[in-house]
Amino acid sequence: EETYERYRDCRRPGPGGHHRRHLQQAGRLQREYPGYLSDHSAGLLYHGHGCGLAAVAENQGFKYDLQSLGWDAGVAAVQVGQADALIAGATIKQSRIESGWIFSDGYYNATQTFVVAKNSTISSYEDLRGKTVAVKNGTAGMDFANSLKDKYGFKVIVFEDSPTMYQDVILGNSAACCEDTPIMADNIKTGGLALKIPEGMESEGAPYGFAIMNPANQELLDMFNAGLKNIRENGTYQKILDKYLK
Repeated sequence: EETYERYRDCRRPGPGGHHRRHLQQAGRLQREYPGYLSDHSAGLLYHGHGCGLAAVAENQGFKYDLQSLGWDAGVAAVQVGQADALIAGATIKQSRIESGWIFSDGYYNATQTFVVAKNSTISSYEDLRGKTVAVKNGTAGMDFANSLKDKYGFKVIVFEDSPTMYQDVILGNSAACCEDTPIMADNIKTGGLALKIPEGMESEGAPYGFAIMNPANQELLDMFNAGLKNIRENGTYQKILDKYLK
């Protein structure tokens, strides 16, 4: 998950001589997952999700910085005004909207999936009966696991960060964990984690959004939406999808 911290306004000429808003930040965007949130020269926001933050920023004329934070710390930073926005894996959910989150248009539809150790024989929800599933606090993965635990008879244990959750499964303490599918696939591929994704153990897709919690930051949200629309229309978005998801 990423946080987008306080910015100051300045101006630079845009196409055709018009001035465009330039947002230079004093703060940070959170990066928790190695290989997931990336700062490539091509300007990608992160692997696997297709929305190029740098492409959006270039299109709309603002700059940003990246700095790692955990999910809970990132959400808290936005809530208290230390950061302006949250992005990367922030699923658009009605419960969040009702609690004050203000989301952009969805920029990627992602599923949640159960993940097991590389040598595990678990291949279905039924195989989890009597076992423990690890989840990360406050995430869509936690919601997905909790929605199935009573039906399939497994317990849920909560962690504050993804690396610790993964290790609990690798070490055999938990039979599985539940995580965003594109995040997990990329972490297994680029991080060499001794984990695998069983077929048929994922949720229906739900959109990720760029989120603010202070209505005063609506201009930032509007720029994100406009930039996202433009990179979709000019083909940049599809090129990013093709590069990182194919």
